[in-house]
Amino acid sequence: MTMYPTPHINATPEQIAPTVLMPGDPLRSEFIARTFLERAELFNNVRGVQGYTGWYKGQRVSVMASGMGMPSMGIYSWELFNVFGVERILRIGSIGAMQPHIKVRDLIFGMSACTTSNFASQYHLPGTCAPTADFGLLSTAVAQAQRLGARYHVGIVLTSDAFYNDCADDGLKWAKMGVLGVEMEAAALYLTAARAGKAALAICTVSDHLLTGEETTAAERQNSFTQMMEVALETAIHP
Repeated sequence: MTMYPTPHINATPEQIAPTVLMPGDPLRSEFIARTFLERAELFNNVRGVQGYTGWYKGQRVSVMASGMGMPSMGIYSWELFNVFGVERILRIGSIGAMQPHIKVRDLIFGMSACTTSNFASQYHLPGTCAPTADFGLLSTAVAQAQRLGARYHVGIVLTSDAFYNDCADDGLKWAKMGVLGVEMEAAALYLTAARAGKAALAICTVSDHLLTGEETTAAERQNSFTQMMEVALETAIHP
């Protein structure tokens, strides 16, 4: 077993809570810690990937960035699960919608994650794996979204390796299969959690729409997706 600190997280297990919220953006991690957590303390800043632990409504919660893409999520989630004893990771990030009934700023809960990545090949499975969320976290998150009056959708997301896709109509092909939107981390998180025997869920805010072209700014994605953050925090303290 790898010992701490790892090459990517300069902390001890005692500094990190059993539940970690993981935005992609380190600045969003800082925003959540300063906006929602009491007595938040920085436990990691290796490569500028900020991690904080603090208190939310009397319960200890951590928030740490994952960076962009499946390889980055795979590294940080693996270390948190397998080295630092984390039990639950909630990805909170942006997603591009690909269904007409979904609106910008709606929430999407990734019940399962299709992927264009070869990430699962490391497990040498005799078939195709279907990465899924933890049902307990998913059902709790849906209940909290309902309580907070959030507009949300539950279903399949696509985790893509490519942000700039040379085949412009690929999204429409996935949309035909009922995929709600495309992002870049959920499948790696779900696969890593499954292998570690831990729990994971992706909660995403629609930042742009592949059909309508509507989109939000980088500043809005960093600072204004507070409903997603509240749903995740409430889910974290009601495991």
